[in-house]
Amino acid sequence: MPPTFDDLLLRARHLARDGRRAILGIAGGPGAGKTTLAGHLVRALNADGPPWVAHVPMDGFHLADAELDRLGRRDRKGAPDTFDAAGYAALLRRLRETPADADEVVYAPAFERDLEQPVAGSIPVPPSARLVVTEGNYLLLQEGSWAGVRPLLDEVWYCEVGEPERVRRLVARHVEFGKEHAAAMAWVLGTDQRNAELIATTRDRADLLIPASALPVPGRD
Repeated sequence: MPPTFDDLLLRARHLARDGRRAILGIAGGPGAGKTTLAGHLVRALNADGPPWVAHVPMDGFHLADAELDRLGRRDRKGAPDTFDAAGYAALLRRLRETPADADEVVYAPAFERDLEQPVAGSIPVPPSARLVVTEGNYLLLQEGSWAGVRPLLDEVWYCEVGEPERVRRLVARHVEFGKEHAAAMAWVLGTDQRNAELIATTRDRADLLIPASALPVPGRD
């Protein structure tokens, strides 16, 4: 029987134990609902008391457009080599290793979709955060510096959504943030699709496969 959202809440809650900080990863292709699921989990888990769960997306480690231009990778933005994978792994390691009694806020970068750029120091992770939820495309990838990510995560869940729905969501997202519909379709069926096919090869490394029936619908609370 596929898990319900309540099952996911219980499983996430049990990851943080023995006073240590745990990190839950949520993977899946572009448009699979990773960010939506992470947001719902964090809000639900924090709803019954002081906040103890933080959300740190992988997307904050996009390389800036200026650097992508320098590297000649701007037309592949979103591919594995257009992120600072080593920097992302270093942040995860710091989050895991910071003692609970250190009274230290760890700052993480965010990705501003209106600008399509990373913004440093945007997400504070306070000492009270005993569970960190991180989500992104390449958490299960075993190539290059990405191979250092999976060992730092207590569990990784993989979101599965049918291709027509995933593509529809992606096109709508690109249009919302400024692309013409034709340009959005071209990007989704080109760059995004190549990335999605690579990500799909990593699904068997996940601890839990989450079907669309267990995922919150994007845009609905």
